[in-house]
Amino acid sequence: MKHPNVMENFQRTISYGITAGDDGRMTLRSLLQDRIHDIEVEIIADTTTLEIVDSRAEFRRAPTSDCIHAAERLKLLHGFVIGRGLSRKLTEAFGGPRGCGNLRTMLAGLLPLALNLQACAGIEGEQEVLDAIHEKLLGTCAGYVRPVAEVPQKTS
Repeated sequence: MKHPNVMENFQRTISYGITAGDDGRMTLRSLLQDRIHDIEVEIIADTTTLEIVDSRAEFRRAPTSDCIHAAERLKLLHGFVIGRGLSRKLTEAFGGPRGCGNLRTMLAGLLPLALNLQACAGIEGEQEVLDAIHEKLLGTCAGYVRPVAEVPQKTS
């Protein structure tokens, strides 16, 4: 009788959350769970400047006992301002033999949420929030393409 490979029916869930504090800081949290991982990451950033001021990661389940050492690399993000250069910074901090691809994946999805929170500061209505996010993120991705200026047509 053939025993099924545990990876043939594999599910992974990653969740993201952000909370604005009364102290001018935001808390960004991500949770990654699958058959062999249960990792939680928390990033504290300044709401105004988007500077990362603190962080932690908890490896509740991981493939090896060495995985927890990748959490030390979070310190490389302290002082970094969330925005331009984020992908490069995450690769620098979490790439290679001392890094962790899962932490990099979690943070790549999580940290841009800080831009959304900052873009919506002081705005209450849902449509106004969406408009503010659109304006702030214009030109940053396919969902927020900056309109191409119309080129005047030559007349013969």
